[in-house]
Amino acid sequence: MADLFGAAPAARDSSHRPLADRLRPKSLGEVIGQQQVLGPDAPLSVMLESGALGSLIFWGPPGVGKTTIARLLADETDLHFIQISAIFSGVPELRKVFDAAKIRRQNGQGTLLFVDEIHRFNKAQQDGFLPHMEDGTILLVGATTENPSFELNRAVLSRAQVLVLERLDNPDLERLVVRAEAELKVQLPLDPAARQALLDMADGDGRALLNLIEQIAAWKVDAPLDTVALSKRLSKRAAQYDKGGDEHYNLISALHKSVRGSDPDAALYWFARMLEGGEDPRYLARRIVRMAVEDIGLADPQAQAVCLQCWDTYERLGSPEGELALSQAVIYLALAPKSNANYVAYKGARKAAKATGSEPPPKHILNAPTSMMKDQGFGAGYAYDHDAEDGFSGQNYFPDAMERPTLYQPVERGFERDLKKRLDYFTKLRAQRKQ
Repeated sequence: MADLFGAAPAARDSSHRPLADRLRPKSLGEVIGQQQVLGPDAPLSVMLESGALGSLIFWGPPGVGKTTIARLLADETDLHFIQISAIFSGVPELRKVFDAAKIRRQNGQGTLLFVDEIHRFNKAQQDGFLPHMEDGTILLVGATTENPSFELNRAVLSRAQVLVLERLDNPDLERLVVRAEAELKVQLPLDPAARQALLDMADGDGRALLNLIEQIAAWKVDAPLDTVALSKRLSKRAAQYDKGGDEHYNLISALHKSVRGSDPDAALYWFARMLEGGEDPRYLARRIVRMAVEDIGLADPQAQAVCLQCWDTYERLGSPEGELALSQAVIYLALAPKSNANYVAYKGARKAAKATGSEPPPKHILNAPTSMMKDQGFGAGYAYDHDAEDGFSGQNYFPDAMERPTLYQPVERGFERDLKKRLDYFTKLRAQRKQ
């Protein structure tokens, strides 16, 4: 079954065929959505117009048209279309595909090999495509729901262009509903709010929407259903969320950036999205503490303690009550003054440490427990800060051969405003001691 269907009725009519199959597009112009790759001056349109279609990797969520577009590309270029799935295919199946493609090529016809879930092939299997891509035996079109830069070999990526297919928005899904109603010759028995709820249930997946439409079209009802009635009759689809895949990293990125952007509402939304997707609350607790250290830091030293307390509360209460404590930490962080001065200073210190190698500390701050070490000048000239009138000696604590860097630069926000005053005070004293 293809991923996205949205065309006029097929020539061969059969009421027993699935709706998705009956609405299979016959041309690229009939595909709903994906104008970023199919529209005027978009990559696929340019390739087809120039007669230079190359190997491709389609990256996108389920039900957005990956299989359909690949099949139609074969039609547009007169290539023989072969479809395999990495889930069910191994080396023997691939060898047969390549051998058949070679024979086909000798007879003057090329092959478009569509590989669904291509990321599931291991490195050796992916490498097996390379010679056949290079000599023109196959034109590879791979489909993946996972980030290709993580899951596919560099050699494959260097020989193919990655095109991102996006989840369908509600206007696209509505167009699909209209086409389905025309094909079925029925009006879905839904009031406007329920019709909108149906689109929301599809969650950007055209194939899932058509499956829902088939169910609804078969219902015998006397009046249009409202949202409550629709929800009772249909189970809401689980939101797309893979705790080990792209959606995991996309959503935690959205949560982190919402906190950094001081938007508690957005932060709570992404926090809830991850919980609804089945994320481990302990993972979220750990990441929330990281946000406190990385993005709030010393602008609010209490933030880290609040996060640890909320984490401890979660461990004591468990789910589902404990998640409320974590949400409290999310709100606190979103509204706390922000500073990454510590984060920047730490990275700068690591960089300086690598650059200076094994430069020793200046001798005046080294201990001298033996007479030999004293003879070598260890500890000589050390100024005990507590003996200074203002408790500050202003001595140099960096290696003698190293120019003094400026690493920590506090911001004018929150508690760091006070720390900046202290830092400026010591900087001024240090300059005076040198005079």
